[in-house]
Amino acid sequence: MLSRKMKTLPALLASLALTGCSLAGSGEAAPAADVEDFTAAVFWYDYSDPFIASVRASLAVDFYDAGISFKEHDAEYSQSAQSAQIREALLGGADILLVNLVNSGATSTADEICLLAEHAGVPVVFFNRSIEAEGDEGVLLDHYDNIVFVGTDPEKPGHLQGEMIGEYLIEHYRETDLNGDGVISYALFKGEAGNTEAVLRTEYAVTDANRLLLDAGFPELAYFDPSSVDHFQLDLTGRWSAAAAKSYMQTNLSAFNPDNGNMIELIIANNDDMADGAIRALNEYGMNLGTEDCLTIPVFGVDATFTGRQLIREGRMTGTIVQDADGMAAVIARIVENARHKKELLTGLDEYPRDEEHGFSNRIYLPSEVYVPGD
Repeated sequence: MLSRKMKTLPALLASLALTGCSLAGSGEAAPAADVEDFTAAVFWYDYSDPFIASVRASLAVDFYDAGISFKEHDAEYSQSAQSAQIREALLGGADILLVNLVNSGATSTADEICLLAEHAGVPVVFFNRSIEAEGDEGVLLDHYDNIVFVGTDPEKPGHLQGEMIGEYLIEHYRETDLNGDGVISYALFKGEAGNTEAVLRTEYAVTDANRLLLDAGFPELAYFDPSSVDHFQLDLTGRWSAAAAKSYMQTNLSAFNPDNGNMIELIIANNDDMADGAIRALNEYGMNLGTEDCLTIPVFGVDATFTGRQLIREGRMTGTIVQDADGMAAVIARIVENARHKKELLTGLDEYPRDEEHGFSNRIYLPSEVYVPGD
């Protein structure tokens, strides 16, 4: 059954086509607004990110349904470009800023945005990417009155992925241990160097899996390249991209393969796009084709994107963690609606958990969970 958003999106696209507006570039949706002259300015770190694309599509539907006018801006992974876009939007009279920060965890950059918004008298909703560096918790969220963060508990997806991997290996250890040496060798693809979510996913995916393995009497995972210090391969562009993971995996497979008896037996990726890239490289070697007669290496991601879910259904990917793109868009739209009607930003959002660890009522956490095919 199609969701409400899936049913509504074709009508939205048709409407935008008729009015000359577009969801690409800096476009404006122009349904009749309930409150005159209210415009939300949305700043995306990179349109090409698959999870962001899902949030963006859902948010457009929610705004259209609510009659909220908005303008979008694509920073194309440039913080300087995004900062300039924000200044321009404020000069143009934007009534609320919705910021998907480019430099995740860049406290000073987020602070500059908060100051600009405060001087303009408009609220800011940061979402998806952390705005405070580790150790800076509360520097912004506890200081400014008119800001909100909407995201997920940064630790949760990593813990869930690690537990999912550990449980899978305990059940499938013998067939996963391809060379029969009693140890599972893994490759890990990290999305971004300083990104809080990437750091924690990289850490907990391994440590939590190891904890379960040890408890069950199995040895810990071993990184496939004993000469590596980091025990991960980093997307140097910071885009968590399929292209980066595919390139790394192609190089890996040239030396670590079944013929050499030192096969990589498990792949862990910080997101589904990197998992997809690794699978494309495996496909070139006749693996993970989704058929019973070919070798399939277990591959785990995060985000439960459309592509990730499809790969799991096809038997080419093993598991992923749901990051609720629709839920994130819905919360953002409700906050904007509150601002449009001059209500407190978080009015009517009590059902969503907050950052209880640090006591921040203005940091909303959306749930993460293991993806179950069919959901």
